[in-house]
Amino acid sequence: MIEKIISFSLRNRFLVLLVAAGATFWGFHSVQTNKIDAIPDLSENQVIVFTEWMGRSPQIMEDQITYPLVTNLQGLPQVKYVRGSSMFGMSFVYVIFHDDTDVYWARERVLERLNYATRLLPAGVTPTLGPDGTGVGHILWYTLHAPGMDLGEQRAIQDWYVKFALQNVPGVSEIASFGGFQKQYQVAVNPNKLQYYNLSIPEVVQSIRANNNETGGRKFEINDIGYIIKTTGYLSSIEEIENITVKTVNATPVRVRDIGTVQMTGEPRLGIFDFDGAGEVVGGIVVMRYGENADEVIARVKEKMTDVAKGFPQGMSFNIVYDRSELIHESISSIKTTLIEEMIVVSLVVILFLFHWRSSLSIIIQIPITLAVSFILLNLFGITSNIMSLTGIVLAIGVIVDNGIIMAENAYRSLSLASLSSGAGQEVRLQVIEKSSQQVSRGVFYSTIIIITSFLPVFMLTGQEGKLFHPLAFTKTFIMLVEAILIITLAPVLISFLMKGKFKPEASNPVNRILEKIYEPVLRACLNWRKTTLGVNIIALAVSIPMLFSLGTEFMPPLDEQSILFMPVTLPDVSNEEVKRILQVQDKIIKSVPEVDKVLGKAGRANTATDNAPISMIETIITLKPKSEWREGISKKDIINELDAKLQIPGVVNGWTQPIINRINMLATGIRTDVGIKVFGQNLDSIYSISERVKSILQAVPGVKDLYVDPITGGKYLVIDINREALGRYGLTVEDVNMVVESGLGGATIGQTIEGRQRFSIGVRLAQNFRSTISQMERIQIKSPTMGMIPLRAVATLSYQDGPPMIVSDNALLRGAVLFNVRDRDLGSTVEESIAKVNQELGPLPNGYFLEWSGQYENLLRGKQTLLIILPIVVLIIFISLYLAFKSVREAFLSLITVPFALIGGAYMVYFYGVNLSVAVAVGFIALFGIAVETGVVMVIYLNDAMKQLIQLRGNSRETISLQELKEYVVHGAAKRLRPKIMTVCVSLFGLVPVLWATGVGSDVMQPIVLPMIGGVLTSATHILLVTPLIFLMTKEYELRKFGKLEGYEN
Repeated sequence: MIEKIISFSLRNRFLVLLVAAGATFWGFHSVQTNKIDAIPDLSENQVIVFTEWMGRSPQIMEDQITYPLVTNLQGLPQVKYVRGSSMFGMSFVYVIFHDDTDVYWARERVLERLNYATRLLPAGVTPTLGPDGTGVGHILWYTLHAPGMDLGEQRAIQDWYVKFALQNVPGVSEIASFGGFQKQYQVAVNPNKLQYYNLSIPEVVQSIRANNNETGGRKFEINDIGYIIKTTGYLSSIEEIENITVKTVNATPVRVRDIGTVQMTGEPRLGIFDFDGAGEVVGGIVVMRYGENADEVIARVKEKMTDVAKGFPQGMSFNIVYDRSELIHESISSIKTTLIEEMIVVSLVVILFLFHWRSSLSIIIQIPITLAVSFILLNLFGITSNIMSLTGIVLAIGVIVDNGIIMAENAYRSLSLASLSSGAGQEVRLQVIEKSSQQVSRGVFYSTIIIITSFLPVFMLTGQEGKLFHPLAFTKTFIMLVEAILIITLAPVLISFLMKGKFKPEASNPVNRILEKIYEPVLRACLNWRKTTLGVNIIALAVSIPMLFSLGTEFMPPLDEQSILFMPVTLPDVSNEEVKRILQVQDKIIKSVPEVDKVLGKAGRANTATDNAPISMIETIITLKPKSEWREGISKKDIINELDAKLQIPGVVNGWTQPIINRINMLATGIRTDVGIKVFGQNLDSIYSISERVKSILQAVPGVKDLYVDPITGGKYLVIDINREALGRYGLTVEDVNMVVESGLGGATIGQTIEGRQRFSIGVRLAQNFRSTISQMERIQIKSPTMGMIPLRAVATLSYQDGPPMIVSDNALLRGAVLFNVRDRDLGSTVEESIAKVNQELGPLPNGYFLEWSGQYENLLRGKQTLLIILPIVVLIIFISLYLAFKSVREAFLSLITVPFALIGGAYMVYFYGVNLSVAVAVGFIALFGIAVETGVVMVIYLNDAMKQLIQLRGNSRETISLQELKEYVVHGAAKRLRPKIMTVCVSLFGLVPVLWATGVGSDVMQPIVLPMIGGVLTSATHILLVTPLIFLMTKEYELRKFGKLEGYEN
């Protein structure tokens, strides 16, 4: 079949070129339209349900909102787990679906269930779905630069002008405002004046609500003109609120201004943002919609910003603080540079060995064609261009060139022999090319299929590792599929057009002569010293295995995002003013480091469901300058260590990570560090006690850094304990007390003003100097229907107590967490020692309490378990593919035996580079096995050709074939066809070397993949060149002795 395809292609050369040209142009168009991003989207397939009920404590939010929602959403189809989080006035429920679930189908299912679950919630509380973005959806952070402008005015411009303009940009799911304060009309009531006029706070609230409304009547006609009836009643200024009549006494109105003051203030602040330590700022976060092209969305947003800025007040402008497109462009540029360097290296290798530029061109020209056509498939499958998918190209280029080398070199050799024997014409030339292509095409095609099938088990990876490596696997697989087709169609055609001129024999090439002079004596020595040769190989293999197992383990090498996320942990009861002070001090210190470009400090949350940070949580994005501007010899690790040393503030635990991966982990697992020990139980105090014991045990474990307990207690509460018996005496209800407390102390929002396109809330509250102590609050008046005005202390007791600042649950089970990062040691051994130490020292837990290790360690365990299944499957697939190619178990085994010996070099390379074992290293070994087998197949093909020549000359019998002749023909098959073997090895080896010296974005992920491949290619090539001929010779000698002939060959 393959031979017929080659013949058809050479008979229809112009048709093949036309189809190839069309596919190539289509491919280049696909390259231009392919979506690009820095990394694949590793976030979970999740839907966020956000519920706001301001003024309520975390416990009330948990009992009345989060728990009912979590228990109702658990039964949805395709759901993996449901995580809940309750904080002051807000509830977050994260519904995590299986990865293969369509995100919009999932949102519909959640919405359907919410229609039912809403009836279980308090009246007036409506849960909403979060934006249809992902964990990597925060693509752009900006602030408004407006010197001298009030923060409230800036926030109003952001909320009512900028947000609506940018939210309309295609691909944007949400603009999350942050910083400053949202304007609010605050009615500060004087309780003494209320008592004087015999008024209560609920009466004031009702009066304001009743005077803030508009309505209309029927349309009526006068003189053939229709008029629409409407009233004017919306409040729009401080004066209008002040003039509202609350009560009339003897025909004299008692207005709001008579019982208090009205002023423009801000709503309670849930987030504070600081820029460079210079002061608070206002801005927004651009949240990208699921599945969009990040680079294009950012470009569209920036373009829209230019138009929006034209409507700004004088002196206001945008200041972009975090821009994902910079990381995208740097990562793509870095990979492109590596690809170009790789193509240059392999091109030089080809030219050096062939000494014939036309032949070299026939090989090199296949690279861009194959890559371009493969992008058609990438687009069809929705694979974006990112660090991982482009790394797949890096791994595949060597194989593309290897196949081209074997085809072109064999054609070159055949034409060289033909031209030496006769002045062959065009027809004869095509026949020679056709025959030479058919001679090696089957081996080349099947070796490509082996590489494809050996890499398919990578698709079995699940979770984050699957999302990370599937783009790489898709890219490499598509390139190999395209290459398998082109190598038997386009390659012979290109050879027929380009391979012209004078052809020199192999012996005339000085490189070939030198290599043959070195190789043949070494090979003969190995064939003579058989036991020694095999012994050395077995010893090297035996040494490499324990060396490999002595390495540390980690889930994945961290991708350098070119920025740092600083996450210190403060006490849960910290005030807004104190956290603001800490934030500004930290930002100033950070900004003082020369390598730091911009610092945006965030305490609390932005106005989005994708951010559930309490005010005590600080997240500071540190954007670094280009590396060319760094101090000499300093690394990113040095910068972090320097910052950590400078930021030792009492009561604050420092944490260091990166923005993208932190957001992914936070939304996926709720763990914002490398490792988290989740403590599940029934009581928060008991959970906290167990967590503190676990923390004390882990403090002595080397490698454990930034250790702290997630604060689930320590929040400060003012508890108003209502006496029901006293309520009965005064004819009051709990609701009467709640209304006074909610408005008088809490300052509940009771309505909003409508001022053009802007909306500002109205709040009613006791003046500050009447609610600053418990004794003052106890004197708050409540209007009794039977006994007039009575103080709050008559029906309730007020006291300060501790309680949970935030309540977190997984699948409706309460949980706490002990969190830590791992530095100066590998993740695997650190956690294993930690687990052993906790199991030994913690002792038995109470019934209903248990621990669960989470974070990156959870991913590491899952990856290990999957790889233990994948690696045997890889070997089995390779063996089956080899058997189908050779139709011989012996020859399949002969090629397969290169796999363990490829492990030798890979193990040594990884060990001496000090790289931890990870999923990336495992993927590198899987890729290596395919390449090693491909080179082994080439050797076996040429050794079999030598055996066929021997049988053709001497017949297939032990009477006619001597052992010495057999040995000579094995040497001839191995040594005389040395050039294609050395070329494929050199291309595979030197083609990957540029990755070793790469320092750009993505190199830290590529290098662990490439290191085992480089080392493994080196040792497997040595094994193939020296040991494979020896084992092949011993096999053939055994066949002659036992069967009297060489098996598998026709006479």
